[in-house]
Amino acid sequence: MDTARRPDRRAVLVGSLAGATVALAGCASTSAATATSTTRPAPSPRPTTPATAFARLMDGNERWVSGRLQHPDRDPDRRQLVAQEQEPFGSVLSCIDSRVPPELLFDTGLGDLYVMRTGGQAVGPVVTGSVEYGPMTSATPLIVVLGHQRCGAIKAAYQSLHDSKPLPGNLQAIVKALRPAYEQAVKEGGADPVETMTRAQVKLTATELRANADLAPLVRKGSLAVVGAYYSLDTGKVEVLSGKPS
Repeated sequence: MDTARRPDRRAVLVGSLAGATVALAGCASTSAATATSTTRPAPSPRPTTPATAFARLMDGNERWVSGRLQHPDRDPDRRQLVAQEQEPFGSVLSCIDSRVPPELLFDTGLGDLYVMRTGGQAVGPVVTGSVEYGPMTSATPLIVVLGHQRCGAIKAAYQSLHDSKPLPGNLQAIVKALRPAYEQAVKEGGADPVETMTRAQVKLTATELRANADLAPLVRKGSLAVVGAYYSLDTGKVEVLSGKPS
């Protein structure tokens, strides 16, 4: 008998086990992929009214406060979906403060929000035009002006105006933009004038945007709401100051 051609039993056994392992691994991968595709929640429909957009943001903020975050729409599928076109349901004008990222504190995803950030929510023609962009081009139904606790820009502007000491460079432009809020805070008084000024700035800016020549018709029609809000650094909670949609 020709022993050279006889198959080695150990080799056959090892080969069979290796094949079975590969097959099992393939089945497991397929099952995992199937489970992932079936358990991944479908994207929520885009809010189209001020009330539903506001509710979406506040639900997200509640998750932020509690720590039960969903991190929605932050994967490659979402990236591909919005790569060619965007349709955000909200616009947020907030401060540049590193502790107040709107996308995180509202637990939103890629393509959900237009975000404008300036020191102390200071506004000017370019900023106002950026805020107008969403409602006027994408039918974005909600604008949120978001101030926050212990705002460094507000504090610096308050001190500059209180002491009549201009800030260097273009920082003085922020001071100039925040003067109306400072004057209102001086009239109102209170134990913490910087916090008073912060809230005044939010309300004044929101009121100004509601009266904007291009935005006011949308507000009157009910297709747009402009909300003034305040973010607590201590708790993570967003408090509504004005303009809550019904």
